[in-house]
Amino acid sequence: MTAGLTHIDASGEAHMVDVGDKNETVRVATAEGHVRMAPATLDLILAGNAKKGDVIGTARLAGIMAAKRTADLIPLCHPLMLSKVSVEISENQALPGLVVRATVKLTGKTGVEMEALTAVSVACLTIYDMAKAADKAMEIGGIRLLEKTGGKSGPYRLEEAG
Repeated sequence: MTAGLTHIDASGEAHMVDVGDKNETVRVATAEGHVRMAPATLDLILAGNAKKGDVIGTARLAGIMAAKRTADLIPLCHPLMLSKVSVEISENQALPGLVVRATVKLTGKTGVEMEALTAVSVACLTIYDMAKAADKAMEIGGIRLLEKTGGKSGPYRLEEAG
């Protein structure tokens, strides 16, 4: 196996990691991202006046659905029985825009980082889709893993610069 790349074998070919011999542990991952937009667009969304309806509620549901379908979207991810998916969307006037944070949990043999990142990504895309009529210049960014616990590699927590 190539050092550090668990999905690449010695010949350089991609493969699904065998997790059959791993111990089941409680695994939790939290990711975040944001959608930067014009202040007027943020006001429109917060007031509930977007043409397509409830942007925040729809994006939250899209993120939850995406976490559950990650294995269908990312080729080498294992299908997982998630025990919790939460997607929180909050305003940030300093961006201006919306911050999306997703937390995913299970008891299993593989981590849920990809499920949390997928939830955030799809929630951000849904926000863009639902508000693009008002603001095509919106910017999706900052998608990253904040922390994860469980598993052989141990805990990870993003260290903020500064």
